[in-house]
Amino acid sequence: MANGMSQWQMPKFTKDNYENWCIRMKAILGANDVWELVEKGLMVPENESNLNQVQKEQLQAQRKKDLKAIIIIHQCLDDSLLQKVAFATTSKKFWDILNSSFSGDAKMKRVRLQTLRGEFEALRMKESESISDYFSRVLTIFNQMKSNGEEVSDVHVIEKILRSLVSKFDYKVVAIEEAQDIDEMTIDELLGSLLAHEEKILKRNEPIKQALQQNYLSKIMMEDTQV
Repeated sequence: MANGMSQWQMPKFTKDNYENWCIRMKAILGANDVWELVEKGLMVPENESNLNQVQKEQLQAQRKKDLKAIIIIHQCLDDSLLQKVAFATTSKKFWDILNSSFSGDAKMKRVRLQTLRGEFEALRMKESESISDYFSRVLTIFNQMKSNGEEVSDVHVIEKILRSLVSKFDYKVVAIEEAQDIDEMTIDELLGSLLAHEEKILKRNEPIKQALQQNYLSKIMMEDTQV
C-alpha cells in the first residue's frame, strides 16, 4: 500500500482550494482503486456472523481498501482539518464531512466571482476622476477576484484600464499600445505613465482655469460696483 501511494504527490487541502483538491483527489483515489468505496461507501451486512468464509475474506479486503482511502485522504489534511473528520469511521464519511463543510463555501465563491466579474467588466473611468482614484477602484475589484480564486493576469487588468479611460487619455493610450509591449508592462509602470500624462494635462489647463476664475471674479466685482 505504501509503495502504491508513494508515486503520487498528495495535494494539500486548504479552505480555499476545495474544488481543485476534489478533482485531483478523485483521480488519485481512482488510480488506487478506492474511489468507488469513497463515493458509494463500504457495504457492511447487519450480521457478519452469517457470512461464509469467502464473504468474510471479501469484506476484510474491502475494509483494507477503505482504510487505504482514509490514509490517502489523511495525508492531505493538516491537524486542524483532521479534527473535523476525527470521528469518521469510513472513507465515505470522511469525504461527506469535508464536502458538507466546504462545498457551500465553494458555491458562495462562485456566486461572488460572477458578481465581481460583472463589476470588473462594467468599470469605466469618470470624467471628474483622477487616474489614482480610478486605479484604486480597478485594483480593489481585481484583488477581490484573486482572493476568491480567480486567476486574473496583470495584462488583463492593463488592457481593461486602457480601454476604459476617458477621452482625454486617447492619445496616450495609442502611444502606449504602439510603443510598448503590453505583455511585458507592469501595472505600476502603466500607472506612472498615465500619472505623468495627467500632470501634463493639468498644467496645460491651469492657465485656462486661472483665466476663467479671474473672469468670474471680475464679473462679480463689476456687479458689486454697479449695485
